[in-house]
Amino acid sequence: MLIFAGIFIVILCTFGGYAALGGHLFVLWQPFEAVIICGAALGGYVIANPGTVLRRTGGAISQAIRGKRYKKADYLELLSLLFMLFKLAKTKGMLALEQHIENPEESNIFQQFPNVLGNERAITFLRDYLRLMSLGSEDPHTLEALMDEEIGTHHEESYQVANAIQTVADTLPALGIVAAVLGVIKTMGAITEPPEVLGRLIGGALVGTFLGVWLAYGFVGPLANCLKAMYDSENKYFQCMKAGLLAHLHGYAPAISVEFARKMLFADERPTFYEVEETTAALPPG
Repeated sequence: MLIFAGIFIVILCTFGGYAALGGHLFVLWQPFEAVIICGAALGGYVIANPGTVLRRTGGAISQAIRGKRYKKADYLELLSLLFMLFKLAKTKGMLALEQHIENPEESNIFQQFPNVLGNERAITFLRDYLRLMSLGSEDPHTLEALMDEEIGTHHEESYQVANAIQTVADTLPALGIVAAVLGVIKTMGAITEPPEVLGRLIGGALVGTFLGVWLAYGFVGPLANCLKAMYDSENKYFQCMKAGLLAHLHGYAPAISVEFARKMLFADERPTFYEVEETTAALPPG
């Protein structure tokens, strides 16, 4: 829940610093300025993005709140699954994988790894390439190019939401100016009022500029970067499978193929060589 800690720090430092300088917090309470800015940003988001991006936005924000999808335990489970599949293919041939590939829900191998089995996109990726290999596609370079294309497409698709949110962050300062200009127009309509009234109206108008910049650089922009970092991390899950599959296709032993896959992971999520060795040694025989 680090995202909430970040939000708390932004709010505390902004309003705490303003109050410490002697500012009056009630002046910043301009709900209609917020309605103009946030409403225009939301409307622009709807105009700019297709329905698929709009539908995925809520899930992406929820995932950002939960944090990284894959942790060390998830990668250790994936590496263990790859080890068992490669071991079976080495001892009994690629055709022995057919029953597991076609019905993973009923496979005694896949059932041992529920987190991987529950990841539909990952399971589809793994099954597709194991199926191609069992059908005779043995050219590593061709399969590598195909895997890169699929992983790149998946990564680009994931980035759509993050890029859309980043666009909102880029437009919020300008929308803040729009709100400020509307506030100035309102102020000019009351130009005959005494200075204390005009001062309050001008201060309220300037809050629009503050809100636009504050929301853009304090919240929305960092959220977009958080999503991009999360998607980059998730991409390693597929890169891990790719490295293991290609190593197996090159004829390496299961333990070495899994080591190739392990090396693809970020250091803070990567199980050690000995953790993988200990886990795979404890697996039941295929």
